[in-house]
Amino acid sequence: MSGPAHIALPALAIGIAVTAAGLMSQDVAMSAPAPKRELAPLSASKTALVPFEVSPFPYRGDTPDKNRPFLDVQDGERRGHNSARGGTYWEDQTYNDQRVLLHIPKGFDPRRPALMIVFFHGNEATLNRDVRQRQAVPRQVTESGLNAVLVAPQFAVNALDSSAGRFWEPGVFAQFVNEAGERLTQLYGDERARGAFQSAPVVIAAYSGGYNPTAFILQSGRIGERLRGVLLLDALFGEQDKFADWLAKRPPAFFVSAFGKAARDDNTTLERMLTERGVSFQKTLPATLARGSVAFVAASDDVSHNDFMTASWVNDPLKVMLRRITGFSRTAAAGATPKKR
Repeated sequence: MSGPAHIALPALAIGIAVTAAGLMSQDVAMSAPAPKRELAPLSASKTALVPFEVSPFPYRGDTPDKNRPFLDVQDGERRGHNSARGGTYWEDQTYNDQRVLLHIPKGFDPRRPALMIVFFHGNEATLNRDVRQRQAVPRQVTESGLNAVLVAPQFAVNALDSSAGRFWEPGVFAQFVNEAGERLTQLYGDERARGAFQSAPVVIAAYSGGYNPTAFILQSGRIGERLRGVLLLDALFGEQDKFADWLAKRPPAFFVSAFGKAARDDNTTLERMLTERGVSFQKTLPATLARGSVAFVAASDDVSHNDFMTASWVNDPLKVMLRRITGFSRTAAAGATPKKR
């Protein structure tokens, strides 16, 4: 995705620029701090593509369980990866984008309990074209009514590849989440909001090929009890043992796998594995996504995998599932007073 011309917005202290498409792109320039003001709900949403230091790619390690380097193709100085489904993809084109889509919705209040929604896209995706526009993930987070922010890293760019890159490595996801807290603080524009972002529980939402990084994070992401839940949206195409092992430990987190025809067999396999491990589950979406709840939600066979994020057993299924999470409303209950930071 090439970057259009930028128009500087000097009112933001972290050097934010807005593109012609309305999406921000963040640089590292710093300006004088804005005058102190009372923390209040955000008056307008903020969305930005932000380069991270800790990101899934570039990745120069090995492919798990294959005992060979991930970059296993070379042409002169160029290095690439041979994907089973997509053929050869080159690092400089496919595995080199360190940007992350950040979104803070209008009305977000750092004085209230907050959630961090980390979204993993599927194959043949880019953050702006697919996550932001086609699948409307920022809009669904906003319309959920949760006091939640969105963090969506770029994996393989527009490729038939579900590789997790650095998220295969133990502990890297925890580092990524910590950096997300810093970047969100910068995007919000007030250091006093840092605590809300740095302590926010994490919900992983994965679509399609996003199952792969999710599985390895559950195995060794080292995020601990900060992980509040996992939402799979037609996103189980392997690594069932990692999901089953994690759920067998009875983590203090919820798990929902919604699926259509494409992922039906893999979900049936996981259900059987959980039954063998004595893990109970239900086959409808719970009214409340409480810690420890496990659910599978089947969509009909005529639901398109490509459209699953917006048209599944319901429209906007991510929004519907997020609304079942309690304790993180963006608006205060009557008589409630947000805590000061």
